Amino acid sequence: MTRKMKSNLEVLGIYAIIAIMFVVILYPLLWTLGLSLNPGTSLYGAAMIPDNWSFVHYKWLFFDPTSDYLLWYKNTLIVSFATSFFAVLFVSLVAYAFSRYRFVGRKNGLYAFLLLQMFPVLMAMVALYILLNLVGLLDTLTGLIIIYIGGAIPMNAFLVKGYFDTIPRELDESAKIDGAGHLRIFFTIMLPLAKPILAVVALFNFMTPFMDFILPRIILRSPENFTLALGLFNFINDQFANNFTRFAAGAILIAVPIATIFLMLQRYLVSGLTSGATKG
Repeated sequence: MTRKMKSNLEVLGIYAIIAIMFVVILYPLLWTLGLSLNPGTSLYGAAMIPDNWSFVHYKWLFFDPTSDYLLWYKNTLIVSFATSFFAVLFVSLVAYAFSRYRFVGRKNGLYAFLLLQMFPVLMAMVALYILLNLVGLLDTLTGLIIIYIGGAIPMNAFLVKGYFDTIPRELDESAKIDGAGHLRIFFTIMLPLAKPILAVVALFNFMTPFMDFILPRIILRSPENFTLALGLFNFINDQFANNFTRFAAGAILIAVPIATIFLMLQRYLVSGLTSGATKG
């Protein structure tokens, strides 16, 4: 076998793997989209491309008086934006402290961050439930936001701390010579240069409330406080309301804000540290 033939086979193998992964990812999405356009209610017998497709389920979600979909959407957006903003703020502050300062317990704190990631979140569910009940934040969006923010700090702070370590300390020293304080260095130097990793933290924490079901299921009790994942579950969970087509329509619309945020942050996700440090 010649080198050229071997190279061609390797390229074909790579494209074959990409094609398989593309089908695995795209097939469920197309099936869900087709199901949401099916005017019926059953999961069985529905075609991927319905013959008599309709937007009746989307109309029901937005305009029917008995639908709480818009309320669930609003709750989820509130939780997502608050979680994303405060997670980026607290994570960056914690990471900056561990990256630039030397203090007692610093190394043990980093080890603790790694150790906390070794245990599943389900282990803390009972403790979180009791804690929120004691402080009166059970069945509230505020309590859910606090839990999401606290859970985002350990792993994300460790990642952002590693990114801060790559930023030359000479920039800090030059700013101190010019009279800048710690907070000014943090906000005017560190944060702008760390936009790529902070964009990743913001995106992942924005996505979490849209995707998570277990934590809202434990914390939230009132239907008016439900998030999308918890509210949509009722479409297929109730004994006499197994409406998979409405569930599919509601699930498709979840991608809209996530895709929007991704497009807004895309230029930061693909930008490098070097280009950010050499501009300006």
